[in-house]
Amino acid sequence: MNLHPMHPAAWVLDQLRTDGWRISDLLAFTRASTLVRASHPGQEDVVLKAGFGSNHVLAELDPAEKPAAYGFYWYAQMTETERALTRADFRHEADLTTAAGATDHVVPLLEQGSSERFDWYTMPHCDGGNFRAFMASSKDTGKGLGILADVADGLANLHQRGIVHRDVYQENILIDQDRGLITDLGAARHLSTPRGPEQRGPEVHWPPEYLTGYHEATPAADVFSLAVLVYRYLCGDIPRLAGRTNLPLIPEPLRSIVAAALSDEADDRPAMEDLYTALRTAADLHQR
Repeated sequence: MNLHPMHPAAWVLDQLRTDGWRISDLLAFTRASTLVRASHPGQEDVVLKAGFGSNHVLAELDPAEKPAAYGFYWYAQMTETERALTRADFRHEADLTTAAGATDHVVPLLEQGSSERFDWYTMPHCDGGNFRAFMASSKDTGKGLGILADVADGLANLHQRGIVHRDVYQENILIDQDRGLITDLGAARHLSTPRGPEQRGPEVHWPPEYLTGYHEATPAADVFSLAVLVYRYLCGDIPRLAGRTNLPLIPEPLRSIVAAALSDEADDRPAMEDLYTALRTAADLHQR
């Protein structure tokens, strides 16, 4: 594929091609990373994530092009220190994904490497898109609950490895052959090490403790975020905005678990394993 030379991902793709990658498609481009579908000659396509977002690209442009680029890309240039920190963050994400290993229902890291200006890693291509697209297109509630149960299992496995995801929402759930997989450990942390700012938020899928203790968030944060998504899927709205008035739309015993998981107090929420069991039970009932 060929991008306009002024597209902020163009330099990234050019570098990947120089390194021997065949680029099939640009999947996503954000301030933090570039995702492409790519392959080596004779091999199947994978998803390659490069830690090189729009904040970085300006430094790669010819000085004569930079004045136009400021208006075209709507961002400010990073300093070398900021670029180094961003690169360290991406390497942390790759390290955590590696630490997850062959965890069930977590998208695995296949290969990783570096270019002069950025790092990258690859993961399998999931053919079913993400959960946001699923919610918009599918009416199969049993299948949706099964996907969410898979995600709960994946998060429970991460927690057993001492990893908290901290950013569970629709786009970070991928679907492959009707199985749900959690992806994107960019915000994740090891339980043994505080990471990130003390305060983050608000976002509709984040728990209230992010306002005061994001850097030390526990597995209970992932329980809350997944419960928000379950509520959103089954009730068609967001619990924080609607006051959870639609909880009766969720069948028991899943309703009681979701209500407890949405507690403002982290210590009052159930374990992820309990949410998984309730989701799997509800999925099986819908699929009979």
